[in-house]
Amino acid sequence: MVLKKNTQVGKNKFKLISLVFLFYFSLTLDSNSKNNLEGIFTDIKILDKISSKNTLLKLKNGELKKFKDLEIKSLKCKNSEFDDNPEITAYIQVRDLTNKNNDEVFVFNGWMFSSSPSIKPFDHPVYDVWLIRCY
Repeated sequence: MVLKKNTQVGKNKFKLISLVFLFYFSLTLDSNSKNNLEGIFTDIKILDKISSKNTLLKLKNGELKKFKDLEIKSLKCKNSEFDDNPEITAYIQVRDLTNKNNDEVFVFNGWMFSSSPSIKPFDHPVYDVWLIRCY
């Protein structure tokens, strides 16, 4: 009886290693796409109720920006995972500079939602603020 070497085993190991590599690569791409949901910049629109003018303000997350009598800071923004009903959320702090009583009091300090701003509304006698975009 003559024994033959099995050469198919080496080919199967190569296919198995290739499959494991492709699986790991696809998981890495999926985790990177989840990280892309969080943005670095936040766009908000500010309406001056007295002059009826809209202003688009671009905020870099973590930086404080002054707009007329307001100091605005976006700490974090995030896009939704679903494409059919996109939702943008951002954690925003707004301080009124005309109020000299206490420097630590914010006019608005919390999460803002693009689809339903009335959940936690921005309440100011002169300005309205809407969340537009996170990128």
